Amino acid sequence: MTHHIVVLGAGYAGAIAAGRLAKRLHRDDVEITLVNADPDFVERVRLHQLAAGQDLPLRPLRKIFAGTGVQVRIARVESVDADRKTVDLIGEQGAETLTYDTLVYALGSTVADFDVPGVAEHAHQVASKQAALRLRERLNQLRAGETVLIVGGGLTSIEIATEIAEARPDLRVAMAARGGVGDWLDEKARDHLRGAFERFGITVHEQAEVISVTEDGVTTRSGARLLARMTVWTAGFTVHPIAAASTLTVSETGRIVVDATQRSVSHPDVYAVGDAAHAAGVGGKTLRMGCATASPMAWLGADALAARLTGRPVPDAPIGYYSQCISLGRRDAIVQKVTKEDQPTSKVEVGRMAARVKELICSGTAWSVKHPTLLVPSRRRRLVETDAMATA
Repeated sequence: MTHHIVVLGAGYAGAIAAGRLAKRLHRDDVEITLVNADPDFVERVRLHQLAAGQDLPLRPLRKIFAGTGVQVRIARVESVDADRKTVDLIGEQGAETLTYDTLVYALGSTVADFDVPGVAEHAHQVASKQAALRLRERLNQLRAGETVLIVGGGLTSIEIATEIAEARPDLRVAMAARGGVGDWLDEKARDHLRGAFERFGITVHEQAEVISVTEDGVTTRSGARLLARMTVWTAGFTVHPIAAASTLTVSETGRIVVDATQRSVSHPDVYAVGDAAHAAGVGGKTLRMGCATASPMAWLGADALAARLTGRPVPDAPIGYYSQCISLGRRDAIVQKVTKEDQPTSKVEVGRMAARVKELICSGTAWSVKHPTLLVPSRRRRLVETDAMATA
């Protein structure tokens, strides 16, 4: 009569949710299965470092969850049937189907090409470990003086551009953004960002919407040609189409619509956390994709699910923001303080101190995967009654 919880995806959101549930619930009452295509936990916020040539520590999922009661299944998710409560996988033993009592959907996101011709054929990206390693291999093949073009103007674009420029000062690094680069930041942060670009010799093309990618560069909406030996596409992210192909209610962008407890509005036995979830934060604004929301979503969703299974009060406090952290190579960064609604304030930390703060946050986030109840008591709760396992 154990309650079977299946967690799909072991990024920040999925891994933290699985570990937190294992801490919250008694293993005699629940079975937790964590499904992930990669055998290792991937620090996605460090993939720009991996792409630029740095080696990251391996964090095998089975080692992370050893002794927790969480069963790790290395497999690729093919489909979800939310009505039959099944998940189809392709794993180490071939095709199989898992059944669940409760599903935690945390499959994250991948790069969005916005149907721009040539992106898939000619551009590199850093949305996954494998993609970052391919970028790294190609980067190592470039000769001094050749150009790397980063398409995009957001956090990922800035971090990969500065990381490559610092690691390979012999290359020419350029950026092409539809709007401005970092234009949402406070004035002090923007000034520091421009100074970093000048120091690294990064050429910035703003108001340059890319409409096609070829082997030797890109074409912009205005008809300009920006030549490059290698193009890196960082113009945005999109979710995997699995949820949209099911009967789950999803947003226009394919994210699972959830309530204030991360619970699906159409299927109460499904929770969604991380990039795959369409949730409202403080002020009612939809939470953006990113690690800054993945972790608190995982905390909230796991705690709400555990509370329902054990008959305790269900938390539903909205998620708010605190800061945006942008690394500018290994020794420089920007820490932009924001309101709970994610609006920038005049409080900005820059330079080496900001780099230390960013490193502390990245390290702490990875550490929290292994220690998912850092901020709250971890005493396990027994299920209230047998019926709770079937109805909660």
